[in-house]
Amino acid sequence: MRTVSENRAFGGVQGVYSHASVATGTEMTFGLFLPAEAEDGPVPVLWYLSGLTCTHENAMVKSGVQRWAAEAGIAVVFPDTSPRGDGVFDDAAYDLGQGAGFYVNATQTPWAPHFRMWDYVTEELPRLLFSAFPLAEAAQAITGHSMGGHGALTIAMSFPGRFRSVSAFAPICHPSASAWGRKQFTAYLGADEAAWASYDATLLMKKRGFDGPMLIDQGSSDQFLDLLKPEALAQAMAETRQSGAFRMQKGYDHSYFFVSTFIEEHVAFHVGALHG
Repeated sequence: MRTVSENRAFGGVQGVYSHASVATGTEMTFGLFLPAEAEDGPVPVLWYLSGLTCTHENAMVKSGVQRWAAEAGIAVVFPDTSPRGDGVFDDAAYDLGQGAGFYVNATQTPWAPHFRMWDYVTEELPRLLFSAFPLAEAAQAITGHSMGGHGALTIAMSFPGRFRSVSAFAPICHPSASAWGRKQFTAYLGADEAAWASYDATLLMKKRGFDGPMLIDQGSSDQFLDLLKPEALAQAMAETRQSGAFRMQKGYDHSYFFVSTFIEEHVAFHVGALHG
């Protein structure tokens, strides 16, 4: 692992690190904020998964989460959203290829060799983090925005007991029924829709739900509402009596102005579970 940068922030350290990934077969970069408490021992950790076109850097510099994480004494991890590099296949569209990994393990040519973001985020990166940094593996929570909200929800529901809480900002809620999903799943996973179900938050909610508290914020003026399909997940949560809240925030759009407005509340929500 190589240290790209480390900067003092809110009494802690905002670091950026890179390493050779076995899962993706590429060099991967991630951000990690450690609060001052990490100098004395392991601290709880919040995963933040970013959306389409993003790198590890977007939420790290735009969300303002470090201030609230420092006050709460928790770490925040910012993984990248896809493999990258000259040898990694890409597409001219912004919503496919590099920057658009969708947190799945691709099975189809030409994506399969590198686009294994599910394994990277759920297996390889956790092993690296918990071996190299003072993080409490027993106290994890996860959140994300847009495509990253999709990733946070599907991962949380697929690993019962791993995450004490899950939240999302404007998540892609029902990708199997959306152009933000059907296009990518066909490319990465093939035409058999049965292979898509384990990556669809609405279908997972109907099948198993989440074994802890859930918080979802969605802007009512989001320009991508038709692609996100929040009503599908809200209905599934109601039908399964999922513990949690789905909040429509009047007038907010899909941007980081929306995320940064409510990030303090999301951190407080997770801290209640992490320290509970």
